[in-house]
Amino acid sequence: MNSAFIALVLATAPAELPDNPQADAICEIQDTAQTGSLIFSKGDCLAVRVYTNSPYTHVATIVRHPNGPSMVYDSMNGTGVRKLPLDDYLATQSPDEVQIFHPKRKFNSAEKEEFIDHLESQIGKPYSVKHHLTGKRCDGLHCAEYVTDALAEIDWLKVKNSPRVSPASLAAGITLHNVYFAGSKVEVPAILEPIPEPTGRCARMWLDTKVCVNRCGRQVSRWFLCR
Repeated sequence: MNSAFIALVLATAPAELPDNPQADAICEIQDTAQTGSLIFSKGDCLAVRVYTNSPYTHVATIVRHPNGPSMVYDSMNGTGVRKLPLDDYLATQSPDEVQIFHPKRKFNSAEKEEFIDHLESQIGKPYSVKHHLTGKRCDGLHCAEYVTDALAEIDWLKVKNSPRVSPASLAAGITLHNVYFAGSKVEVPAILEPIPEPTGRCARMWLDTKVCVNRCGRQVSRWFLCR
């Protein structure tokens, strides 16, 4: 049997996998997050990286629930505006390094209510980034526009044109105007699925091909489709 394949099977066998390899990242963010905290992702989307000259390609915001898991709100290509539990959201961003930013002070009760109301009111809207170039509003929202609008709704930001805001310019703006501070950088590892050992040479070759094509397809999707 091919030694490289044996090593792959052993490395991904169920007994060798932790219950959730992202547990440390989830706990670190959950312990420090507050309503209004932002998660900036350093994804692989080439279009955003080239246009903004920044590693930040996506931004989402957190709503902290004291009696339950934190919820993450964002607008994602192929999905639109959505909200996910923190652990589910991080699974969509892995493998990646995320940068957390926190408000300089906690939102008061009125700010928190208006912030959440605005985020909830946009859920289900389609994703769109074409209008980032023109600055004109359209039926869809991109991630930075969605978060910027929510912060402008509670007067934490003054923005002339939210559609023109990118994740990079949002990060620069909130730090320049001293309304947010940079928190920790958190590594979000990939969740490896167990790979069953096939029987026979042809079956092994077919499995190796499927694994290779699947990984290449996911990477190309992250590069060019920003997913």
